[in-house]
Amino acid sequence: MSAPDQTSRLKTEAARLGFALSGVCKAAAPPGIDRFREWISRGYAGEMTYLADRADAYADPGRVLDGVDSILMLGMPYSLQPALPAERGQGRVSRYAWSDVDYHDVIHDRLQELCGFLRREAPEAVCRGVVDTAPLLEREFAQLAGLGWIGKNSLLLSRDFGSYFFLAAVLTDLPLAADAPFPSNHCGACRACLDACPTNAFVEPYVLDASRCISYLTIELRGPIPHDLRPMMGDWIFGCDVCQEVCPWTSHATDHSAEAFAPSPDRNPIDANELLMLSETEFRARFRKTPLWRAKRRGVLRNAAIALGNRPCAEAIKPLACGLADDEPLVRGACAWALARQRDTLASTALQERLAVETDAVVRAEIQRALEHAQAGGEA
Repeated sequence: MSAPDQTSRLKTEAARLGFALSGVCKAAAPPGIDRFREWISRGYAGEMTYLADRADAYADPGRVLDGVDSILMLGMPYSLQPALPAERGQGRVSRYAWSDVDYHDVIHDRLQELCGFLRREAPEAVCRGVVDTAPLLEREFAQLAGLGWIGKNSLLLSRDFGSYFFLAAVLTDLPLAADAPFPSNHCGACRACLDACPTNAFVEPYVLDASRCISYLTIELRGPIPHDLRPMMGDWIFGCDVCQEVCPWTSHATDHSAEAFAPSPDRNPIDANELLMLSETEFRARFRKTPLWRAKRRGVLRNAAIALGNRPCAEAIKPLACGLADDEPLVRGACAWALARQRDTLASTALQERLAVETDAVVRAEIQRALEHAQAGGEA
């Protein structure tokens, strides 16, 4: 079978499996590898040390699949349903995490099917499907494969789907027919994403300082969130969609989301007060198969406390006080900060009572800071 015919059949099968975007590029060093290395050297990866540890691997797709010739880049859209406003006591979750499944699991299974199809078509073929975890600069290769362009918010943009889609790839040693790279950038003079970022995480167009990004802070950062960034996080509990929501290309997008990613009604928005009352067992049962599991219970509850601190309400005092006695110091420290912002005598009493028995030095410092700010009438 000719390379164009093989490629066409593979793309047709990919579409049947729910990949609305597909394109092929040759496996070579991605053109953005030097920018990627500079981005790491400037400290913009925060504590994501695994990126620096694998920096050399990102330069060579052959480190993902030995003997690779071609890369089939794929895009699978997720929900475009409207984001509902979060009331007090609630928080927001990035729309890619609204469903009851982890997209890694769904897409991995589809990639396995696609690789199986390819092996049946060409039994001699070697291939590997990857989603999000291999050292591959997916956005660079997606642009080379004609799927779209990299926007000023550093995300891949499609004229049809905006940026609301997952990227995946199939690497193979077969010489597939390559598509033309996406020809142009359609951002123009627009600065909507740059100007809307709540934490000013964009150093310049196309350059994100991840250490200031709400998605990084709520998902990747394992320790306490810096005090100066907490008020800027608003009510985001997992991820952030601001730079995507304001993008004109997203407003023009059409909904072709896979049925597997149907939103769960309790995640748009999510009950922050309820989260703080979940035990480890309850959290596992509810979120083990969803993207929220990546942040683990301690991270999600830390984020829920900060969201409640940014939107004080009387109903938050009880769960925050409960969180002061949590087994996780990370949760206790965040609850202390949030209680100080409630400006309520019950909150101050809870802080004073916890300080009398708290043994963790970091949490004690957090409580003392919270009490000082509460007494002074300032922000914690």
